[in-house]
Amino acid sequence: MEKLFQQTLFRRDYNSLYRGIQEFLPTQTDPNYEQRIETLFSAVSRTIPPTSKHYNLFGIDTTPCPRPFAETLADKTFIHYPNPIKGNKPINIGHCYSVVCALPDQIDTEKVPWAVPLSGERVPSKHKGVNQGNQQLKKIWQSSLFSDKLSALVADSDYSQKDFIGEQVKHEDVVTITIVRSDRVFYRQFIRDPNQAKTSGHPRWYGDKFDLKDDQTWTEPDEVHHVPFTTKKSRQLTVTISGWKQMLMRGTKNYKMNNHPFTLLQIVVRDQERNSIWKPMWLIVIGSRRDELSLVDCYQCYRQRYDMEHLFRFGKQRLLMTSYLTPDVHHEENWFKLTLLSYVNLWAARKLAVVLPRDWEQYLKTNKSIKITPSLVQRDFSRIITTLGTFAKFPKRRGFSSGRIKGYKKAPRTRHDVIKKGSKKSTENLKAP
Repeated sequence: MEKLFQQTLFRRDYNSLYRGIQEFLPTQTDPNYEQRIETLFSAVSRTIPPTSKHYNLFGIDTTPCPRPFAETLADKTFIHYPNPIKGNKPINIGHCYSVVCALPDQIDTEKVPWAVPLSGERVPSKHKGVNQGNQQLKKIWQSSLFSDKLSALVADSDYSQKDFIGEQVKHEDVVTITIVRSDRVFYRQFIRDPNQAKTSGHPRWYGDKFDLKDDQTWTEPDEVHHVPFTTKKSRQLTVTISGWKQMLMRGTKNYKMNNHPFTLLQIVVRDQERNSIWKPMWLIVIGSRRDELSLVDCYQCYRQRYDMEHLFRFGKQRLLMTSYLTPDVHHEENWFKLTLLSYVNLWAARKLAVVLPRDWEQYLKTNKSIKITPSLVQRDFSRIITTLGTFAKFPKRRGFSSGRIKGYKKAPRTRHDVIKKGSKKSTENLKAP
């Protein structure tokens, strides 16, 4: 925060720092809120270059914002947060944010882990991350910028539940690729023999059981691919991708999953001695146009999902994504969105960046091509923005405020308890008069 207002390009004082942020981001009470958000979304989307593939790639994930000591912060709840101490539960108190990113083609990024954030919203305590993600993705799929092409969406195991997949299969041009836990149970789609006579009763939907942790229930895969690759340490490995088509999962009353078959993928990495290195990874590919993606495409799409992890790490370490300690929820949300927009600025200015040495390094010319990373762009961004200038209006000085009236005492802020999800509210016993 101090570094921001000390820059010569930032023309406001420290006490008016947030006012500059608030004037940029529209409020929900603004009558033109939807139009301004759509304009901002369109501007960010146009920074993504056209992909050489026949589909657009998107990723969705949630990131925690721990605030364990903010007693006056509203709507805080228990969140999943990794704990470095062995034996402690991975939980904390604070908020959680859902982020949807566009994953650019690796040809344009030179395999640098860039991810362009398109939407970032706080997950309310009464909702789950998948519910908030469904609302964000619905607006993106309705946009005309991405509606003319196949879209592939990658997510982690939290998004493999029916509440999320059941909503995404409603979009015909969307294929969802998620990882699933190794203890899930699926079923082969039951195909009735056309020569068999029809019987009365409920038709059969599910066929043989397919238990991921019991290899005795597995059938022969419908398709197998072997992809060799070399690690940075020149180690020769082979990725074996096995696919089972026309698989089903159990549905619910709201989501009839028997109408939406999917492709199940098993990813196994082996060395030159054909020994398995890590545990097998299971993926499901669901969507009406899933056959347009090969098994190798699905695997490479999910591998690119980890670019979002680099976005969160860089945002928290270098952009102060979760370091704004404010008791106001609205201020925290605006700050989180501002850090995402600042990352978009780094992405848009990546081709203008010049590789500069650090203060303690000597500048030595090298023949090796240096890949432009977010850190390198941030190091040179002061020169870039000074050269290009800013469209921000110069603030008008209004003089010095007289301050509060003598004897005025500000009321203390309301302290909020931690909201426990799933806990029933205690009701007092009503006594008869």
